[in-house]
Amino acid sequence: MNGGRALPGLLLIGLLALLAVWPVPTSGDASSQDQPIVLPKAGVPQVSTIEGKFVRASYNNEGYVILGYQASNRSVGEEWMLLEVGITLRDNVSDYRLTRDAISLDTPDGKTIPLPSISEQRGGGVNAIQQRAKVQRDSINYFPTKASKPCAILFFPDLGARSLPFDEVDLSDDRACLGRFYFKIPGGIAYGQHWLNVKFQNSVVRVPFRILTEDEERFVSKNYKSIERQVKEAFSSKK
Repeated sequence: MNGGRALPGLLLIGLLALLAVWPVPTSGDASSQDQPIVLPKAGVPQVSTIEGKFVRASYNNEGYVILGYQASNRSVGEEWMLLEVGITLRDNVSDYRLTRDAISLDTPDGKTIPLPSISEQRGGGVNAIQQRAKVQRDSINYFPTKASKPCAILFFPDLGARSLPFDEVDLSDDRACLGRFYFKIPGGIAYGQHWLNVKFQNSVVRVPFRILTEDEERFVSKNYKSIERQVKEAFSSKK
């Protein structure tokens, strides 16, 4: 399967079952038990979204983005959101320099939030969510097969790290670029649907992720299959 073309035959059977209505059990009245959670439409052309409990991966014919957000789901009400992010280009897509202004976050109340500056992030009191992310995180090191060379996204290197911050990262189809994104959320992190937006040279990939309530988390824990398996199924060569 080539990265520069649409993905014929990509069905992701386990995922498609989740794209239907999810009846989430709640402790409320009977009517609340029937409320569905439906994976929202991206609003841009993209092939698919792969889902795990606190991991999402979205891609089109140009770019691939994966994120983990468990620490943020444990930080409802706090003003700083931390996303573990991986980005690469699809097979045979020309190299592209991604800059920090190509990244934004859409929140449930309809706001679009840009990445903060490195000085704002370091002065903003992010220690609590950083400490939480040391123990509450999921692997996101799952990429299309060709993307095998390690690559760091250094928009926000940890304070005290030897790496200096950079406002850009060079993407290619054989580089698996990993890093952290931070967003300062007015009013604090809220339950509900969020979108990470990544602008590539010719398109935008929007990664949907939901800050889950306890009831929603219990439900999805029983219904997602392995992210690693889903990525392998999506990008394995068809024989």
